[in-house]
This record gives sequence, C-alpha cells and structure tokens, in this order.
Amino acid sequence: MVHETSQSALLPAGFHDLLPPDAAHEADAVEAVIDLLARHGYDRVKPPLVEFEETLLSGFGAAMAPETFRVLDPISRHMMAVRADMTLQIARIARSRLPRAPRPLRLSYAGQVLRVKGSQLRPERQFAQVGAELIGAPQAAGDAEVACLAVEALAALGIDGLSLDLTVPPLVAGVMAEAGLSEPAAAELRAALDRKDSERVSALAGPPAGPTLLELMAATGPAAEALDRTRGLALPAEAAAILARLDEVVGLIAARRPELTVTVDLVEHRGFEYHRGISFTLFGREVRGELGRGGRYVAGGDGGGPDPAGETGSAATGFTLYMDSVLRAAPPPRRSRRLFVPSGTEPETADAFRRDGWVTLAGLDADVDPLAEALRLGCDHVLRDGRAQPLSAG
Repeated sequence: MVHETSQSALLPAGFHDLLPPDAAHEADAVEAVIDLLARHGYDRVKPPLVEFEETLLSGFGAAMAPETFRVLDPISRHMMAVRADMTLQIARIARSRLPRAPRPLRLSYAGQVLRVKGSQLRPERQFAQVGAELIGAPQAAGDAEVACLAVEALAALGIDGLSLDLTVPPLVAGVMAEAGLSEPAAAELRAALDRKDSERVSALAGPPAGPTLLELMAATGPAAEALDRTRGLALPAEAAAILARLDEVVGLIAARRPELTVTVDLVEHRGFEYHRGISFTLFGREVRGELGRGGRYVAGGDGGGPDPAGETGSAATGFTLYMDSVLRAAPPPRRSRRLFVPSGTEPETADAFRRDGWVTLAGLDADVDPLAEALRLGCDHVLRDGRAQPLSAG
C-alpha cells in the first residue's frame, strides 16, 4: 500500500494541479475564446501533443528547440519532441494537411504546452494556450485583424486595462546590416538593445548604424508619438518599408479599437525569435507577465518543406493567449447555484432544475439530515417539497 505523504505529492518546479473552481474557470474561458474565434471564421484544429523532433523543430521551429522536451519513441526508435508552442504545429497543418484550402486560411486551437524552463515572469512550465492563425494574408489588414481579435478575446473574458505593445524584429536587422558586424558582435548588439544600453549600442554599432539605432531605441512609448519621432529618419530602404508598414497597421488598429492603449518598442527582440514582421505583446493592468503574444511569420517554405500554396500562402500572422496569465487578469467566475437533492427524489425533478441552470448534488444516504448535508457539501439551496429553499432561510 502506498501512503500519500507531502513528499509523494510534490510536483516538479513549474508544475501544479489546477483545482476547483480554477480548472472549470480555465475550461470555460478557453471555450469562450474558441467560440468567439469561430464566429470570426476561425476553424478549430487539434494537433497532437508530441511529434517527431525533425518535424516539430524544422524551419522556424528551430527557434523553440532550447525550450523543448525530447523523448525517445519506443516504437519507431526516433526522437520525439513535446510541443512548447502550438503555432509551429498549426503552420505544419496548413502547409502539409490543408495546402489546397482557400487562402487566407483561418485556424484556431487550444491545448497544453510544455517547456524546459519557466521565466522570471512566468515560472510555469506547463500551461494552456489558445489562439488563432491567419495564413495566406500578407496585407497590413491581416496584421490588424489578428491584433484586434486578440484584444477582443481578452475583453470578452472581462479583462480591462489592456495594452498592445507592437514591435518589428526585422527593423533592427535591416539597420544592423549597414554595420557589417560579425555574428558574435551582432548578437552582443542585440542583447545591448534589449537591455536599452545606449552606451554599449553606440560603441558596438558605430556610424552610421549606431546613431540610427539610438534614435529607434528612443522612439519607445505611445504609438503615435513614437512613430512621429521616426519621421525623416534616414533608414535603409528595407527598414523604411518595415516602418511604413507599422505606421499603416497602427492606423488600422486605432480605427477599429480607438480606446485601446497601443505602444511600440522598435528594438525589442526577445521572445520573437521566429517572427518576421510586425509582432505584439498583450498586457493587462496590474497583471504579472504578458497575457499573450503574436505576430507575423512564414508558415511554409522556410526550411519546413515546400508550400504548395505558394509564397502568398506562406505569409502568416497569429496570436497565442497564455491562459495562466489570462485567468489571473480575468474576474472570478460567478458561482453557480448549487442545489442539494435529498435521496429518493424523482430524477425528473432534478432534471428540471439542471435545465434551468442549477448545479444539483444528489444525496446518497436517506438517513442523513438534508439541511446538514447541504451545508457540508457547500450547497446554497436544498430541495424541500419540490422547491429550492435557500439555506439562509433555515
């Protein structure tokens, strides 16, 4: 016989049990988001938890390799990887399973992911993701649709005080190309930009890239003001086009959600390793960690095999919500009315109450006092003479 002890109940760091009512709250929130996405034309898919390593971590999936658990498949004797992010799988499905579906392709998903380590803001290593991918939509309107949809999903869960922080990972790369840095020096410069270390950025980049990067670094904050600071800035053609695209997307988002706080950080890169265009992070007021992330990437043809839908079909953008953070920001769920139904009650009576939205707990012992049992089981009503009587009424 195995006895439960505090030691045997211990879980690894970054893992925890989700107990009542939190487990039901998460499930309800996930389904609410999926339902909203369905009403916007996003069809749900369900990829497996584990895939072969060479499939899951190919192409842009290689960026998630450091976060990914690996196991040996005892059947095929090939290495398998446990998904650390579901976007990689949706891109695979679009490329290999739905290559001839009309573009743009709108897909939604929900499921658990597992990561090798947590972060300072999110120590959890297993958590639920729910999100959407818009594949085959290269237009700026696609960027705006996805960002606004993520905001709408969070607002539908009762979360207010939302802010959208936009970034463009390729912008810095376009400016840095002028500096002619070696790969190690470029990585060091990236780290200095992430730290907002202007002195180190200036020393590493030198002219003409250094002053430009410092200007971009300073243009951080409310979107309209930050973009105004960049007007007239001398940029390489590719970087200028990226900045113009950002300006267009900011305008589209403002037109759809004028109440939303939108900020930009033109040099941020951390967490966007596989993104190839406008990307974003969602925050809530007084909530630890980001609520979600999203952005543009290449869904096919980037080392991940041919893309039968062509170059346009590869253009993709999407978002992922992190449900552990989302539930910390969302208001607590309304508690359902709980009715204790004494033993011997006709089943049809309890059925009628459940159809009216009640939660019923059936008594299993005819000899117990119904009122005492209702109190013990956490009910707020007890069935007496065919009616739900509040416990406060005695």
